[in-house]
Amino acid sequence: MIPLDQPVIIAIDGPAGTGKSSVARELAHRLGLDFLDTGAMYRAAAAIMLDRGLTPEDETALVEAVVDADLHFDWTADPPTILAWTRPIDHRIRDEDVTGVVSRVAGIGALRRHMVAKQRIIAHQHPRLVTEGRDQGSVVFPDAAVKFYLDARAEVRAARRADQLRAGGHEVDEAALCREITERDRSDATRAEGPLVRAPDAQLVDTSDLSFDQVVDELYRRVLAGVN
Repeated sequence: MIPLDQPVIIAIDGPAGTGKSSVARELAHRLGLDFLDTGAMYRAAAAIMLDRGLTPEDETALVEAVVDADLHFDWTADPPTILAWTRPIDHRIRDEDVTGVVSRVAGIGALRRHMVAKQRIIAHQHPRLVTEGRDQGSVVFPDAAVKFYLDARAEVRAARRADQLRAGGHEVDEAALCREITERDRSDATRAEGPLVRAPDAQLVDTSDLSFDQVVDELYRRVLAGVN
């Protein structure tokens, strides 16, 4: 079992559409740990960029705006609400325009270094943590107690995203979604700063043919087996 009085970090990485956020949140609940959605931080940065009329090429201005925003979380909410300038911004970060640019924003070196520092501060303040993203086990927390890399076939991830959009009343081109996911994978994996990679000691879990509960059950089992 996870010791009740000791710090522990569980890192979950993987490409878009593998269910990392929802899985990490539920796993944190089961284990009695806090949950950090680092993707929300980069999405918040992308939203700030768009809402201020900036572009990814405006690196200095963007980083200055994000630093000024002092991105942090309201930990009394479930899941924790991300705040910019002390105001909630979670209502904005899942919009399609944000989704379309977040990968490019996340590749900005100065911004990424700022985010990594913020994430390590959060882990110092919340030392019992399940954290998910693209580089949690490989860069931010290389000494995490347990590391997972969630993956799934691109067509499966596209179908999941299509179902979410249809549930929201949107028309969906599933083939286009699959192409977008494949391109985002390429962009995330080839960027210079914090590329999407599987850490050598990360346990691979393919979610393609597993239900949500099956994925959480599998990670829960492996955590209890791997932390003592």
